[in-house]
Amino acid sequence: MSTFTTISSDKLARLIGTANAPVLIDVRTEEDFAADRRLIPGSIKLSHETVAEWGGEFAGRSAIVSCLRGAKLAQGTAAWLRQLGADAETLEDGFEGWKAAKLPLLDTRKLPPRDAKGRTVWVTRARPKIDRIACPWLIRRFVDPNAVFLYVAPSEVVAVGERFNAAPFDIENVFWSHRGELCTFDVMIEEFGIATPPLLRLATMVRGADTARRARPHVAVAAGLAEWRGRRRTGGGHQSGRCRSPASAHGRRRRHRGRW
Repeated sequence: MSTFTTISSDKLARLIGTANAPVLIDVRTEEDFAADRRLIPGSIKLSHETVAEWGGEFAGRSAIVSCLRGAKLAQGTAAWLRQLGADAETLEDGFEGWKAAKLPLLDTRKLPPRDAKGRTVWVTRARPKIDRIACPWLIRRFVDPNAVFLYVAPSEVVAVGERFNAAPFDIENVFWSHRGELCTFDVMIEEFGIATPPLLRLATMVRGADTARRARPHVAVAAGLAEWRGRRRTGGGHQSGRCRSPASAHGRRRRHRGRW
């Protein structure tokens, strides 16, 4: 049973991907991580050995710490984080407990190289629409919460990717792009191994709006797009770092009660 400083995998699964999700910190040893390089979706990988150095970054925030089995490394790291002003808990039974519950795990082998600050960097065409709104939202919520997105002229996407070590997406002839009837959002869900019923339902909406295979875009995506455009005019949106779901307007009207 969970205590006041632990959280169960099932409860955490209901928080991941939400706007108020806690920071997820994986402190498995390098040896343990090498044995299974997957991560709980949305996690960042940090070392327990240097928590006194990086822990202050999370002061005033909620954090969930996991190690291999939820024992000494996670417990000690969470205690340090609480000392430094964070509201930190540990994941009950750790990474192994999450895996035993058969919950989704992010395949980090598919991630592009990280920059000097540990962030993945992505580049796509400027003036983003459906797929180029949905993909950054997916990445920030489930893949890399610190990801950076560059928006450039369409003709320069590949060249910018090469010069700035950024992964190009949603353009022709790159890995992260449409495949057959799948849009880029579908491809990311599949490649990262994070398919869940709610995300697959959202993917259907994004695909219908992005590829025009339906008579008109799904009302939820259309509403989310209109909202995003409004924020963009006033300085919000992805280019200022805010990544809300393309169906966020729909989501506020109907709360999802299950796992992401």
